[in-house]
Amino acid sequence: MNKDIKITTLNKSWTTESGYSFSHVDIAWKSWGTLNKSRDNVILICHALTGHAAADEWFSGLFDKGGILNPEKHFILCINIPGSCYGSTGPASINPETGKPWQADFPDITIQDIVAFQQLLLDHWDIQGIELVIGGSLGGMTALEFAIMDDRIKSAALFAMGKAHSPWAIGISQAQRLSIYADENWSNGFYDPKNPPTKGLTAARAMAMLTYRTPENYAQKFGREVHPEKEIYQVESYLNYQGEKLAGRFDANSYITLTKVMDSHDVSRGRGSFEEVLGGVNQPVLVVGFESDKLYPLSEQQELAKLIPDSRLAELKSPFGHDAFLIEFDQLNNQLHSFYHSLT
Repeated sequence: MNKDIKITTLNKSWTTESGYSFSHVDIAWKSWGTLNKSRDNVILICHALTGHAAADEWFSGLFDKGGILNPEKHFILCINIPGSCYGSTGPASINPETGKPWQADFPDITIQDIVAFQQLLLDHWDIQGIELVIGGSLGGMTALEFAIMDDRIKSAALFAMGKAHSPWAIGISQAQRLSIYADENWSNGFYDPKNPPTKGLTAARAMAMLTYRTPENYAQKFGREVHPEKEIYQVESYLNYQGEKLAGRFDANSYITLTKVMDSHDVSRGRGSFEEVLGGVNQPVLVVGFESDKLYPLSEQQELAKLIPDSRLAELKSPFGHDAFLIEFDQLNNQLHSFYHSLT
């Protein structure tokens, strides 16, 4: 874990939608800049599925000179979500009822639960206003829920997601989970941490990597070239590497938990119609989609922007598919600067 990430333990209750109440929580976070006297110069970054609080590592281009994230002006904050394995309360945390790690017994959580969890830290610091909440993919889902649930949000930027997780996206999540369940070391989620279901998580990540890019990008990047040392195609070597890399840094139970969190994404759930819920979002919202995104197609961002009254839609071109929100920083900074300065 990044040495600059801090962990705050709060003796405050956090009750999930599934009905479990935590009496205390660990919240991992990283910040840049200084909170002003009125405690309202905040930019809140929401991370994606396997992300962590060190947003300057994966959103680096937004921190660069000329980027939208300026620590000299704003207090920039990224909070690790619950269910993850990077410091916040999750499956590796101790279950107070058993004295052992939760593992597969960790309660089901939702995007709304993530917002309520992060609000504990914001309230602890007496944050009065959040100028911008920003995120892509799972982070975009979280940012949207923040705009719905928290009046402190003054504006939002949502990348590469929609109003609810589609059957297509849920199916992709389930296929990945099945690969983990099929691992001989899975043990119904109560595996030995020293002998985790590495093969299953590797396969899950390989599947995910296919959905994050495009056929055209893979053709350009790999072609039908064979790896000179391994006697397999270059694309096979790449997927093996990416899968093994994630399996070496991420927990399988966290992966199961957080893919289910994404599947829970549906802003209309328990609230009424999409038109009613999103029509009630009063903040200015920038919605960004990429024409090549196969996982969350541009039609989802178009629909989202249509349903949010004060929205701006940016349809961007990129060969990188869904991953573009972590790559196309020049385009994103241009859109973010234009959006942000239109608010002042």
